[in-house]
Amino acid sequence: MTQTPGAGMTSFDEIYDRPDPRGYFQALGPWEYQTPHHAQDVFRRLAAACGGPSATVVDLCCSYGANAALLNHDVTLADLYARYTSAAAAGLTTAELIEADRAFYAERRRSGASRTVGLDIAANAVRYGRAVGLLDAGFAVNLETTPPDPELRRELRGTRLLTITGGASFLTGRSLGAVLDHADGPVWVAAFVLRTYPYRPVASALAARGLRTEKLTTRTFPQRRFTGPDEQRYAVKAVAAAREDPRGRETEGWFHTALYVSRPTAEAEAEPLAKLLA
Repeated sequence: MTQTPGAGMTSFDEIYDRPDPRGYFQALGPWEYQTPHHAQDVFRRLAAACGGPSATVVDLCCSYGANAALLNHDVTLADLYARYTSAAAAGLTTAELIEADRAFYAERRRSGASRTVGLDIAANAVRYGRAVGLLDAGFAVNLETTPPDPELRRELRGTRLLTITGGASFLTGRSLGAVLDHADGPVWVAAFVLRTYPYRPVASALAARGLRTEKLTTRTFPQRRFTGPDEQRYAVKAVAAAREDPRGRETEGWFHTALYVSRPTAEAEAEPLAKLLA
């Protein structure tokens, strides 16, 4: 599900489907990419609220499994940057890194970890996430064009939380609907969405399935620094066109995301998002 970004954004496509995540963290580190850091606490709290340890979490555009690492293990995003950009990691083959990572994550596995299913078109990245134990199941599939096969449909049955950090700009309601339509119970959707991207069409698709979407209005979340003035001009213009205020955010040199959470209407009415995450 990793595709070419919108016109005006720098493409990092070459880092998303390598045999291991070293190039990913090396490329994004200088731009301080940090959405998974902001998502860590949010996803943990939502997973506990919507289903507890028995809940299956499906991570759309999962890449190498960073969200699963942060959800289910006692690690931080800073830990991952340090690990995968270290001289020690640089000297390992991919096979050696996988063995080291398998032990690394096993030692840090949290009690009550959520079963996590990863979906992405990047087959190498998904394969890595499964090999080191971050993903309980993983599928290289583009749900925008391909419906879930029988194996994936079985894995989706227990879904209670659907998470997105780095791919909302490339998704429509088709991908999210493919997950929701094969779950055997209510599903919450949590998406960190670039402010340059209109999420309303996705929210409308979710509304058709009985989910009410709330936007967290108390804050936004820095995503990464701009790679240059052209990217900043694009972002400021796109945010203003969306009738949002770029001052203090995009004007200061950063992409920002907004958090959207979609839940069954009765649950959304019972506890507003701001109160849930207070």
